[in-house]
Amino acid sequence: MISPQHASRPSVGRTRPARLEICPPQRQRTARHWLLRVKRWLVAGWPGAERATAALPERSRALAAARQDFFDATADLRLPAAAALLDRIEYAKSMRELWHLRAEVFALVSLELNQFEADKRLARLNRHFPTRAPRSGFSGLHTGKGMWP
Repeated sequence: MISPQHASRPSVGRTRPARLEICPPQRQRTARHWLLRVKRWLVAGWPGAERATAALPERSRALAAARQDFFDATADLRLPAAAALLDRIEYAKSMRELWHLRAEVFALVSLELNQFEADKRLARLNRHFPTRAPRSGFSGLHTGKGMWP
């Protein structure tokens, strides 16, 4: 039988938190962002569009890279729901919209293939989103000087 003292000890060699939280990106609320989207929409497909694509802001390049990874994660699926998911990935307007599609990617991959493959693909998708360590239950007690007066 394991004594209560040994059961509460952390495992030796553990170097990372037990669970890493993947957070959605912040919403875009600026009028400037809206104007940039309209400009890209107007310029797309017209002569000189290559120059406009090269000048896209970093945020748009990040969205394009994330969208490509989402396509790669679901392109080989044959379930009828996968086609609808690919459409939603294609028309996602922000990283936040893609973040919300992660659960569906995981569900479809685990249904058609297996959970191990779904975990691998989700890990590749998660690299596009911010992370933070989980909060402990004692965060309200910490005063910055130490736990004890």
